[in-house]
Amino acid sequence: MDFALSKEQQAIFYMAHAFGQKHIAPFARTWESEGTIPRSLWPKVAELGLGGIYVSEDYGGSGLSRLDATLIFEALAMACPAVGSFLSIHNMCGGMIDKFASDEVKAAWLPALCSMEKVFSYCLTEPGAGSDAAALRTRADVTDQGYRLNGTKAFISGGGYSDAYVTMVRTGDAGPKGISTVIVEGGTPGLSFGALEEKMGWRAQPTAQVQFDDCLVPLKNRIGDEGKGFAYAMAGLDGGRLNIAAGALGGAQRALDLTLDYMGERTAFGKTLDQFQALQFRLAEQEVKLQSARIFLRQAAWKLDQGTPDATKFCAMAKMYVTDAAFEVANTCLQLHGGYGYLADYGIEKLVRDLRVHQILEGTNEIMHLIISRTMLAERG
Repeated sequence: MDFALSKEQQAIFYMAHAFGQKHIAPFARTWESEGTIPRSLWPKVAELGLGGIYVSEDYGGSGLSRLDATLIFEALAMACPAVGSFLSIHNMCGGMIDKFASDEVKAAWLPALCSMEKVFSYCLTEPGAGSDAAALRTRADVTDQGYRLNGTKAFISGGGYSDAYVTMVRTGDAGPKGISTVIVEGGTPGLSFGALEEKMGWRAQPTAQVQFDDCLVPLKNRIGDEGKGFAYAMAGLDGGRLNIAAGALGGAQRALDLTLDYMGERTAFGKTLDQFQALQFRLAEQEVKLQSARIFLRQAAWKLDQGTPDATKFCAMAKMYVTDAAFEVANTCLQLHGGYGYLADYGIEKLVRDLRVHQILEGTNEIMHLIISRTMLAERG
């Protein structure tokens, strides 16, 4: 058993970290206040091969593993969790297309996805179908002009910003087997967007409802087989959950790094904060949380790469454990900063706000409990 990263994996991590520190971190607060990410960032991201992390090299992708991706998103989150997570969503779409779509669909969409000429969003959640995703109601009726979509998607990162939307729609009866997946191109008649959401965190990401009103989508835009969209969406979420966990881990690591520096500089009662044993113990607790979370995350990613039977359970466990631990660490770091942690200039309060949503999206941590326990019961005996 070897826990060490390969030289190539170390290089991937340091490459992503260096990019984030140069091209994202200096602008993160500005982008948050503006509520958007400049589109000029994405060609730079694509030059590093991060526009199609899981996509085969035949279509312009990097063909990297899920473990490699966790390294990338941990590193990018040290610059800004919101920006790194937005890229994760784009890559989740690319992974779904590469794995499940026909050769024709891959050829039509993946080159522009990998070059980030087109930015992709993932549309599953609806106003009345969040945790119960299989209850989605957005219809896609077959006509002689293609699929006619009607319905609304909620909490969509990139709503009104992205160029294409990988959308789960109902083409059949109620339940998961009646769901298919289609790609809706930006600018399609009948596609519109709600007002931008005012959010606690991830404020750099434009987030809005995506609305379909008699929106016609060519039949050729379907990903894979009709009726298998829910299975594709859930498979995509296994990797998405790892990336969301990795983003939380990177943000929490950044918070702890900032706190270590702060405690070596801030004085109280005649000595620096890092000289108080009680506070040293608090630091040790945070380090243990992050190191154990990192090992757990990488084990889950390895299982997904290997296709082990328990990979989905481990992805759920890692998502739950890592995002909970990461938020606790960031929140503790804010407390160790005292009043200064509440000020934007110190960078901690943004991390706390950004990391809170990692416990909610890609399946709430309550749903992760459900996946884990159901799998345990199914494995019993």
